[in-house]
Amino acid sequence: MLRVRPAARLARRRLLHTSAPRRELFDPKSVERAEDDVDVCIVGGGPAGLSAAIRLKQLEREKGKEIRVVVLEKGSEAGAHIVSGAVIEPRALNELLPDWQQLPDHPLTTPATSSSMRFFTQKHTIPIPHPPQMNNTGNYIVSLSAFTRWLAGVAENEYGVEIYPGFAGAQLSYSEGKDSVDPWGASVQSVRGVITNEVGLTKAFETKSSFEPGMKFNAKVTLLGEGAHGSLSKLAIRKYNLRKEAQPQTYGIGVKEVWRVDPSKHEEGKVVHTMGWPLDYKTYGGGFVYHMGDGLVSLGMVIGLDYQNPYLSPYRELQRMKHHPYYRDLLAGAERLAYGARTLTEGGLQSVPRLHFPGGALIGCSAGFVNVAKIKGTHNAMKSGMLAGEAAFDAVHETEEAETEKAADMSAYENNLKNSWVWDDLKEVRNLRPSFNTPLGMWGGIAYSGVDSLFLKGRVPWTFKHASKSEVEKLKDGQSLDASHTQPASQHKPIDYPPFEAPLSTDLMTSVALTGTNHAEDQPIHLRVVRTAEFAREVEQGVNERAESGEVLKLEGQEVDRKEARRTHVRENVDQYAGLLGRACPAGVYEYVKEEGETEEKLVINSQVCVFFYVGAFDRLMRWWWTELHSL
Repeated sequence: MLRVRPAARLARRRLLHTSAPRRELFDPKSVERAEDDVDVCIVGGGPAGLSAAIRLKQLEREKGKEIRVVVLEKGSEAGAHIVSGAVIEPRALNELLPDWQQLPDHPLTTPATSSSMRFFTQKHTIPIPHPPQMNNTGNYIVSLSAFTRWLAGVAENEYGVEIYPGFAGAQLSYSEGKDSVDPWGASVQSVRGVITNEVGLTKAFETKSSFEPGMKFNAKVTLLGEGAHGSLSKLAIRKYNLRKEAQPQTYGIGVKEVWRVDPSKHEEGKVVHTMGWPLDYKTYGGGFVYHMGDGLVSLGMVIGLDYQNPYLSPYRELQRMKHHPYYRDLLAGAERLAYGARTLTEGGLQSVPRLHFPGGALIGCSAGFVNVAKIKGTHNAMKSGMLAGEAAFDAVHETEEAETEKAADMSAYENNLKNSWVWDDLKEVRNLRPSFNTPLGMWGGIAYSGVDSLFLKGRVPWTFKHASKSEVEKLKDGQSLDASHTQPASQHKPIDYPPFEAPLSTDLMTSVALTGTNHAEDQPIHLRVVRTAEFAREVEQGVNERAESGEVLKLEGQEVDRKEARRTHVRENVDQYAGLLGRACPAGVYEYVKEEGETEEKLVINSQVCVFFYVGAFDRLMRWWWTELHSL
């Protein structure tokens, strides 16, 4: 065992070389890993993780007790995997950094000057009242990627936080025995840190000459801030049954573009949200237009992943939306600069799981703090990170002072969050999103949401559920509630999308080229056809690589045959749902291909173009597990 403390950010993956045999199947049970001991390990360098890190180091100064904080960020730099264009409510930032406006190079330079909502028909647009929660007075239009980079700079340069880009959390590290109890009183292992991803493996899980094993960060507290549907968060939620008393999480897909428009069309600070066309009344979603600084406009749409029609393509809906006269006028003579997509949590208060587990906690979108009515979550994510940082500081020093190996207790974080304005923010709007899940669809949701947001303001004795108890019980291990709404293709007709009209609308690969995505091609496929429980069991027994390479295994009396699982997925997905994933993914990662001479189609995963959206996790069949990619 090698103890290593990384000396600099630029040394991020050159910490250890082993004499492991080259071009042999990787065996995680025999690899020697570098290890580093830290007080708090934060997985994810987004607003939540960075806020937690800054708050921890602020407490170090205030109380004179040293604490080592490490942030692991899978991107090449903080903000690299965050899509630009957002409206930020600065409430948490004001608390975290009261003098942020005096700090150099802060990116919050474009205050929102107006907010409006419009209902679209195919040819017209009608002004309609917007909920008071969508009022943006005091908010800022910003590149969220630039904001995250700036916040990372503050964390590093002002507070001494150690940020290691290029390190993706791949596994949770557990105690050797059951040394703790979960939130329900069961005896369990505790989380003792994180193991990062291996680099230098082929698609067949063989070691290349450039092979470097993942590093083990031993931590007293582990905070998971990976964003929506993160892989380590899924493991923690399952292992500690954190959803026992919560509704299933629901999700949306956000697809967006950034354009430089004609100066005569640009209205800096203007915020517009839309409903209606091109979506039908049964599909939850809407569009947005944010007039940023420097003549830029961020536009896009969010679609609830509980849509019924498997022929729907979120990417094609965005391109079709731009054919509306409103967008034709706005984008006349404009230049498209960027494209991206991201998963959003939409479940709200009902879907927030237990937030703490032995040795760690969930923060930000790993827990799901987006206020759907506001279409904002950054403020809540940051505040959750700050509260987790405060609880982690106390937990670390309590264990040190007690001179005990007992796992850190983070229950104070959950209690404090439920007594904070984050909980109030989510409670007020808890019934708005589920009000759209009735036979009346959009019309029923608009009617109820209008009354609730304008008059009731959440002050009612009822809380709508996303699913009934019987519906929840039907969901198998890790299955998505959203996916259960998908109907067979036989109940729908293919959608007749209009031809592309470049440069206004373009084919998918032209858009993906704008993302700058560049992943190594000869590396393990990052999407695995395996359920969460099965993946966790294979990793803990050190046989996941053998299973993925095609070896048929026997585990606890059950046969593991990944090739047969893939064939089953293809047959069901293609035959019943017309190859839904080929249309749902906003980057073209999934393809169903029938090769010459073959009778069945084959699933092809184009990892090299992935934009980190996680759409496979919402497949109707729910047999996907997401691992991390190594970018070039």
